[in-house]
Amino acid sequence: MPSPTRDDALGTPPPLHTLSVVIPVYNEERWIRRCVTALVDAAEQAGLALDVVVVDDGSDDATPEELRHLAAEYGLRVVTQPNEGRLAARSTGLAAASEPWALLLDSRVIAEPSGLAWVREQISSHPERQVWCGHVDVDTSGNVFAAFWSGLVKIGWRRYTSDPRLVSFGAEEFDAYPKGTGCLLLPTGLLREAVGGFESLFDDQGLASDDTRLLRFVAGRSRIWLAPDFAFRYHGKQGLRGFLRQSYFRGTTFVDGYLGQAGAVRRALIAAICGGAALVALAARKPAWGAAGTVAITAALTAAVRRVGGTREEAKATAMLTPVFAVVFGSGVLRGLVLAAARATRRGVSPR
Repeated sequence: MPSPTRDDALGTPPPLHTLSVVIPVYNEERWIRRCVTALVDAAEQAGLALDVVVVDDGSDDATPEELRHLAAEYGLRVVTQPNEGRLAARSTGLAAASEPWALLLDSRVIAEPSGLAWVREQISSHPERQVWCGHVDVDTSGNVFAAFWSGLVKIGWRRYTSDPRLVSFGAEEFDAYPKGTGCLLLPTGLLREAVGGFESLFDDQGLASDDTRLLRFVAGRSRIWLAPDFAFRYHGKQGLRGFLRQSYFRGTTFVDGYLGQAGAVRRALIAAICGGAALVALAARKPAWGAAGTVAITAALTAAVRRVGGTREEAKATAMLTPVFAVVFGSGVLRGLVLAAARATRRGVSPR
């Protein structure tokens, strides 16, 4: 008898009739209502019953008041905790989830009306397709910072973004396709297993890569599916300050997600670290040459965005923000390397 595939070994969950949704939120008074309203509309179109758990991760704006109104309108459950980061908030929400299927959803990720109906039909027709990452379109209108991130995504995951279609990937192709936990649908048991087995390279779990590391665990047990019909729209933060904070944070989580994981992204990380160090050394000795190197890198990245089908706005954002991004993201990478080395030293393990 042939051995079961990873998906077969998971077993078949019950049909998708009810869905627990876990939404972590921190200071999102502007977006949480839109997120919940779009989710409820999509669920009604799909004929799905929802169990929505919103975890307020220590918001200090008007988010708690908005959540009280939403709880009264839609019957969602609100759990409040001190600010501990997205991973902790998700773990809290998952502990409260009651249905066999779960959807992780971020507050700035807005469900398209027909997406849940489409994925419900897919799961009904193909029960082995158990894990779904949402197809995310970034709203770049009037937001140069969102346009920058969107352009980078199109370079890194061009295998899909150049031709969006129904695809699946496992651990072997993990680096080649877009993925994220901002809109992730899967059996609740598998999600609990992934969260329970999660281990960061850092002691501070607030800086952990709860996207890449979590999904890498899932991909080792089930193929992850992706299609433009299961669609969401992401609204990025605006403003230079937010962009700088996000770039620094993502530099750190990038280390947590890819250091020690063989593949093209780790090789790119190592090359970028070496190249960045060389450019800094060159700029210190010959500032004009360092500036020329920065201009060359910016031009190459901008051209790459256009070559993979990026819009004019995305290319313009790349040209404007790459020098700043390189410095701030690189600083985040250095922080991540220091944190990983510190934890490895305490444990007597050498990170690779």
